[in-house]
Amino acid sequence: MTRPRPRRWHALAAGLAGVLLGGALAAGAAGAAEAGAAAPAPPRFFDPQDGWLDVSGFLDTAYGFVPVVAPITEPAVGYGAAGALLFIDRDATGKGRPNIAVLGGLRTDNGTQGLFAAHLGTWMDNRLRTLVGVVDADVNLDFFGLGGDRLPAGSELGYSVAARGGTAGASYRIGATPLWVGLQYGLANTSVQMTRSPVPGFAPDDRALRLAALVPSITFDARDNFFTPTEGWYVDLSVPLFRKALGGDRDFERPVLTAMGFTPLAPSTYLSARGALRSSSEGTPFYLRPFVLLRGVQAMKYQGEQAAEAELELRWQFHPRLSAVAFAGAGAARTELVPGRERGQTVSAGGLGFRYLLARTYGLHLGLDVGFGPDQPIYYVVFGSAWARP
Repeated sequence: MTRPRPRRWHALAAGLAGVLLGGALAAGAAGAAEAGAAAPAPPRFFDPQDGWLDVSGFLDTAYGFVPVVAPITEPAVGYGAAGALLFIDRDATGKGRPNIAVLGGLRTDNGTQGLFAAHLGTWMDNRLRTLVGVVDADVNLDFFGLGGDRLPAGSELGYSVAARGGTAGASYRIGATPLWVGLQYGLANTSVQMTRSPVPGFAPDDRALRLAALVPSITFDARDNFFTPTEGWYVDLSVPLFRKALGGDRDFERPVLTAMGFTPLAPSTYLSARGALRSSSEGTPFYLRPFVLLRGVQAMKYQGEQAAEAELELRWQFHPRLSAVAFAGAGAARTELVPGRERGQTVSAGGLGFRYLLARTYGLHLGLDVGFGPDQPIYYVVFGSAWARP
């Protein structure tokens, strides 16, 4: 499967400019429409406190949706863009999760494309959180092997996954604690096309599967801000249980444990840490096997029956609007080829970035990271936090 080589800086720069200016253009258009022939309304995309570009006022007063264009910079799917209509209804305290609705699509230069819609809701005085989403996507990827049983360099398997489905779930907060218990249901029809077979970890019926899962979870969420936390903890244990009895074609599990911590080292310096452990049972389709997720490492390149990673990030807020970021991490993927014989692969990466405080009252930062790992540098446009969680 031959695909176009990713285009780098021009796609990235255009997308980032679209993100920075999208809210401003939308706000200007809205103001002009409301004013008609009268004098233009005062702009709602500059902060009255410092005069810098800020979309807080527009998000507070906008009717309908805000158009957003976000670049896609992940080498696993190529460079491209996602366009969406987005509405954010901020929590009155500024600390709880806002209501977010999104409707959009995406396309990249390796042929990946899709449509999606989702709603994150917060109800009952921040005691109940809901998530509803649907997706219709065709994704082109490469398979590099599992754990240390990797395909020779340059002979990775190209494949495409078509997935159409949706999910719905809710989490309820226990008393006045930051502890949440949740339950989610997902259903999707998938089909796989590949350039050749067989490959390690591939089962013939992986080509067409109906996947149905119930996902119980328990979450400790004490972050001080939903978008860009500076203090607190987030720990989540989710156990997707794929079952025939729920409407699927196969039984398997994919438990995930994620932990994040945020702490200020000084009034303008913040340290963050993230760790994750992922596992998968027998019967998991090869394209759903866990993978190392680090900035600077191509997504899905280091897969295994189990995968884990840890990452540190240091952010220096050297200006009320601007901050610099440094990060580094390491991960591993392993698989058991035969009982008692394991093979694994480790990888490390790090990088630098910057942030701009785009919405002060929301605590929403926007920025660009450059990750350096085993291959070429990878660029990431970051909304809020690189470790965003719903």
